Amino acid sequence: MNRTSLAAVLLLLPTSLVFGQGKEAVLAGYTKYEFKIPMRDGVKLFTSVYVPKEDSKQYPFLMMRTPYTVGPYGIDKYKDNLGPSPMFGKEGYIFVYQDVRGRWMSEGEFVNMRPHNPKKGPKDVDESTDTYDTVEWLLKNVKNHNGKAGQWGISYPGFYTAAGMIDAHPAMKAVSPQAPINDWFVGDDFHHNGVLFLPHCFNFMANFGKPRPEPTNKFPYLPFDHGTQDGYDFFLKMGSLYNADKKYLKGDIAFWNEAMSHGSYDDFWKARNLRPHLKAIKPAVLTVGGWFDAENLFGALETYKSTEKQSPDHPANTLVMGPWIHGGWSGGDGDHLGQVKFNAKTAVYYREQIELPFFEFHLKGKGAWKPPEAWVFETGTNVWRKYDAWPPKQSEEKTLSFQGDGKLTRSRQLDLQPGGEAFDEFVSDPAKPVPYFDRNAIGMEKEYMIADQRFAARRTDVLVYQTEPLTEDYTIGGPIEVKLHVSTTGTDSDWVVKLIDVYPDDFPDPDPNPEKVKMGGYQQMVRGDIFRGKFRDSFEKPEAFQPGKPTVVKFTMPDSLHCFRTGHRIMVQVQSTWFPLADRNPQTFCDIYTAKESDFKKATNRVYRTPDMPSGVTVRVVK
Repeated sequence: MNRTSLAAVLLLLPTSLVFGQGKEAVLAGYTKYEFKIPMRDGVKLFTSVYVPKEDSKQYPFLMMRTPYTVGPYGIDKYKDNLGPSPMFGKEGYIFVYQDVRGRWMSEGEFVNMRPHNPKKGPKDVDESTDTYDTVEWLLKNVKNHNGKAGQWGISYPGFYTAAGMIDAHPAMKAVSPQAPINDWFVGDDFHHNGVLFLPHCFNFMANFGKPRPEPTNKFPYLPFDHGTQDGYDFFLKMGSLYNADKKYLKGDIAFWNEAMSHGSYDDFWKARNLRPHLKAIKPAVLTVGGWFDAENLFGALETYKSTEKQSPDHPANTLVMGPWIHGGWSGGDGDHLGQVKFNAKTAVYYREQIELPFFEFHLKGKGAWKPPEAWVFETGTNVWRKYDAWPPKQSEEKTLSFQGDGKLTRSRQLDLQPGGEAFDEFVSDPAKPVPYFDRNAIGMEKEYMIADQRFAARRTDVLVYQTEPLTEDYTIGGPIEVKLHVSTTGTDSDWVVKLIDVYPDDFPDPDPNPEKVKMGGYQQMVRGDIFRGKFRDSFEKPEAFQPGKPTVVKFTMPDSLHCFRTGHRIMVQVQSTWFPLADRNPQTFCDIYTAKESDFKKATNRVYRTPDMPSGVTVRVVK
């Protein structure tokens, strides 16, 4: 059968027989090619391209650029599925996968979160130019395309997607940065408000950060062996951070040592902040994130907000947030996390009703795409909401104020009894830090952002404030502002704040319930974050505390959309350690990355709650 008659037969077949799902369907529907695409500086990037065999119509390019390998390598070795979900392979696209420069089979030098260069010369490169040059080459060298391109990626590939939409090629019509890395010092992955997220950074870089001196299709390194699954014990015995390289990494991880030499928000970290460059964006943008993404919740929200602010005339900038862990929307049902149920297959809904229609419309002109500005899942009530702005316009700020006797009030009125204490205090001991999770974990556990906090509430170094049972639903949507008046007997301290939904005592247990879980009184963390006190006035210029002197610590926790249901309570917990999720503050003002064991000292920390020195959390209540 000649090529023309084969195409005619294919046209008569149902689409599902031409483009199906799974390895056999990929083999039947696509031909794989491998190219080394030259960039403007001469470096060649290894690229796998899967082209539909059915050639009676033209297809758009859909690209992912990654540092994690485009494998399997070899033109006879195929991926099991193509695109963001198997539905894309069924619909038909020219799928493009590229190893970024310096990784796996691509030439060049790899630079972690390569800084964007807004003042490039003809041969200067960054991730924006590499994306542009790739699209230009594909248009000229791959047949049967429709002249349009799209890009997507999750996590690090999400960063490359966001970088690729800056000064984008005219053919780039639709991009979806999903959980994109945005700023590695202020809020993503390795630091939150200047605090090192120790197991996440150490565990990731101990493997990913190993050198790759030349192109390879095999990763020759074994994963790091901790010798235990008890992360609390492992990282406590590690001691001061300088021991990480001394005891374990042995100088092999260049980026770890670079990070350890930049303990404040200096030019090294600022150059890796993509937010200032997300302006004059032309492609349609679908930014996706998870409310319980332990890695890049900040990146998703900030990528959307920065694009919205700096591209005010952009008509197609949409935010999608679901009740997901990192990348949880890309597979599975998304109907629960840990013991918390969402009563809906949220990930399936996203893939079918949001992600696929977005690309189908912008790259093929198929269907009707009229999304809201924000397509967000409200936890608590477990329902998708659509808003014409984010945060919702129909919301107002309300402060949850700390009171005596562990009370939390939804009013700024403070109830200080005559002769009563004006503060609550606790002893923070770096040698016995508060765990962040109630089970042994060697890494950053995906469930910690929604986990039961009763284990922490029972400690003497955790302050607890809660409301009476609510008499009506209380829905918050948007960022959560923390303002504490505090003091410490040390010269530095961290401040952890957790906003918690306390279930009624008679809340039903799961059914079935093989683990015999008791949900009555469950303290579900809705949002929690940490702030390093020495950065209270500036991330660039840390400042010591004066022992015993009250001062203000303010910071913003990432957005949430959550309904505290009638009969539930709202709780806030405050503590100064969160281990080993966050590295330990010695509570002595110093460069923590080079701190000595003798720098780690106990301190008595106070949180004040008077009319002149109020402390509390401000939320946006959705009407």
